[in-house]
Amino acid sequence: MPIYNKLVRDHIPQIIEQAGKVPKVKILDQASYTEELKLKLLEEANELRTAEEKTEIVEEAADLVEVVYMMLENQGITHEEVEQVRQQKKLERGGFKERLFLVEVHD
Repeated sequence: MPIYNKLVRDHIPQIIEQAGKVPKVKILDQASYTEELKLKLLEEANELRTAEEKTEIVEEAADLVEVVYMMLENQGITHEEVEQVRQQKKLERGGFKERLFLVEVHD
């Protein structure tokens, strides 16, 4: 019997049941949910980091974005707020398109 102890998507318990197994789940309190979202963010970012095939990259990126959206919703932050800050930072500091890698800075 595998033990997971991790945040899962909403339909995972039903999918497990359809496979003839019995999932044990609990509903997290707000503080635990916030912490588990942070852990899930790291999990999904790591999975995206190691993805190699285009379809796998798309799948992992979608998972990562879903977690980010839930983190925002959990904190009462809209996508528009984030997009406004993203664009402002890009205007002031640039993006990552030029592939610049800072090696060091001398005084």
